[in-house]
Amino acid sequence: MSNLTKVVVALGGNALEDKSLPSTAESQLIVAKRTAKYIADLSSQGYEIAIVHGNGPQVGRILLASETAKDVTPVMPFDVCGAMSQGYIGYHIQQGLREALKMKNKNTPVVSIITQVVVDKNDPAFQNPTKPIGPFYTEEEAKSLQTEKGYTVKEDAGRGFRRVVPSPMPIKIIELETIKQLWNTTIPIACGGGGIPVVESSDGSLEGIAAVIDKDLAAERLAEDIDADILLILTEVDRVCINFNKSNQQELANLTIEEAKKYMDEGHFAPGSMLPKVQAAVKFAESKSGRKAVITSLNKAQDALTGNSGTVIHK
Repeated sequence: MSNLTKVVVALGGNALEDKSLPSTAESQLIVAKRTAKYIADLSSQGYEIAIVHGNGPQVGRILLASETAKDVTPVMPFDVCGAMSQGYIGYHIQQGLREALKMKNKNTPVVSIITQVVVDKNDPAFQNPTKPIGPFYTEEEAKSLQTEKGYTVKEDAGRGFRRVVPSPMPIKIIELETIKQLWNTTIPIACGGGGIPVVESSDGSLEGIAAVIDKDLAAERLAEDIDADILLILTEVDRVCINFNKSNQQELANLTIEEAKKYMDEGHFAPGSMLPKVQAAVKFAESKSGRKAVITSLNKAQDALTGNSGTVIHK
């Protein structure tokens, strides 16, 4: 690998969906192309990047479509739905980023890697589903889904109700060596949707399991494993806040690991929203001296990497 600054970029749902547009594949491509311009800017500034994206809304819709058509075709297993989401989201990012780089006279290849991530089948997350997937529902719709389909449905950060599934911790990225080999010449899109969760047998064989790994935690695992300098987590807000949406809301430009842990313990960050981002940022910042994590919005990404926006979490 070169001596350029290595950045793993974790794209949040807002980087792939626009609530003002219909929830269609065509709309997602429009948003992906919009997002790609910001990623191309980072590449043009000399950063070496890898991209990890979420898939919560998309994998939920794929599964819902599969279940709805069960009388016509067999229901797809959850891990297969995750693989499908990696494919079509990666395709949209590839297409958008290729165009955006071409506009900057850069011919850097972009490639999506169908990525498997090992989890522990005994992870406590399987007993306590927390990861939101699919569309938002009213409380009445949520109760019906619980009764009719046996879904676990929870309120999601004041935005409505969503189905939740287990979200185990990522342990090992199966395709890591492939990602490393591509790094110097390619922008890899990897661990899409947090990676396809698999459990590993004693003989090394792999089996998919029904879950969604948090994409920020998967991005952190990738950032550690490829020895990245910065974990850049892109979300809907410019900076992490305490007392969010309250009269005493406070934006945070810099956080030490100790401060971040204190605010997490005090319950400032919502479990389905900001909490996993701060957890991932803390884990990366404390993994090795000199590493830092940055949480900011897509349009502030470049400013955040130069210290002019965002929240930096560091030792």
